[in-house]
Amino acid sequence: MSSHLSFRVEAVDLCGARAGFLTTSHGSVPTPLFMPVGTAASVKGVDIGRVAETGAGMLLANTYHLHLRPGEKIVEQAGGLAKFMGWSGPTLTDSGGFQVFSLAKQVRVSEEGAFFRSHLDGSAVHLTPELSMQIQEQLGADIAMQLDEVIALPAERSRVEGAMQRSLRWATRCVTAHVREDQALFGIVQGGLEPDLRQQSAEALCQMPFAGYAVGGLSVGEGPQAMVAALEATVPHLPSDKPRYLMGVGQPRDIVAAVAAGIDMFDCVLPTRCGRNSLAYTFQGPVRLRNACHASDQRPLEEGCPCRACQHSRSYLRHLFMSGEMLGPILASIHNLTFYQRLVAMLREAIVADRFVDVCDQIRSRYP
Repeated sequence: MSSHLSFRVEAVDLCGARAGFLTTSHGSVPTPLFMPVGTAASVKGVDIGRVAETGAGMLLANTYHLHLRPGEKIVEQAGGLAKFMGWSGPTLTDSGGFQVFSLAKQVRVSEEGAFFRSHLDGSAVHLTPELSMQIQEQLGADIAMQLDEVIALPAERSRVEGAMQRSLRWATRCVTAHVREDQALFGIVQGGLEPDLRQQSAEALCQMPFAGYAVGGLSVGEGPQAMVAALEATVPHLPSDKPRYLMGVGQPRDIVAAVAAGIDMFDCVLPTRCGRNSLAYTFQGPVRLRNACHASDQRPLEEGCPCRACQHSRSYLRHLFMSGEMLGPILASIHNLTFYQRLVAMLREAIVADRFVDVCDQIRSRYP
């Protein structure tokens, strides 16, 4: 493990949910934690000061996008990712594997790496495990991710196993190529919806010197029950003294289920994507701000929420959306980001206070 990263478990619920602290050279953050997604070194529609106000302690940025624009050299010259975006806390960069799967054109994956055409201008890009490590080291995030092969689910077992085995071979190459001592490297468990392949992947990765372990390859077409089954097949085979990260999963019910399974870290684009589309998350359930029932509703979006959106009425927020004012999506995004931070903080407090099950039941009743 990187000497600049440590993880301490403070409390464990009977079901396996954990509350802890993840410490990096840019500060310590409590877990479970949710990372807003700053795809291109920017959380969509929300400036970095407002992101901090939501309670976020750590941000994620995207290796694929930053490599294409503005390029890792420019970020490095600015002093690294955090300074480039004006953020003072810890950061994590993904490897680019998921974006190759979801965005790139004319993708061809071989043992050497992924060959594809940029979704921006069609230029040819050859992303290997070694190049992914080089890019992430230049970006300078506190945590880097191994390059893995991501496929859509469900898929034939032979396809899933092939991608899992290739991801393991790429993991070995990433460990060899990664040399930056002040940056931690996480491995990524693959194996689709096959329990034995998930176990095999986890056990093999645990033989490598990773600082933490992610569960990847989910949120790509499988349902919530399948996700939980994949976690149950994976988490027992991961070290208890290292952080566990579920990549790209973010519905409230999914976060609750994953925390119950022993996951510590999350990221997802849902808070800002839904905010831009007038859907707000509250502890009473989702609120669709364009609905006519809010036209004269003078209540705040959510009582007790400290965010800037909740300083306004539902009537005003609906007016912004109906008028096409850009402030509507901004305020709704701020609220959703705040909701997610309040959600993980509530789960953490419940774990420490030994009332996790009751809190989970409350949240699930609003987000079945």
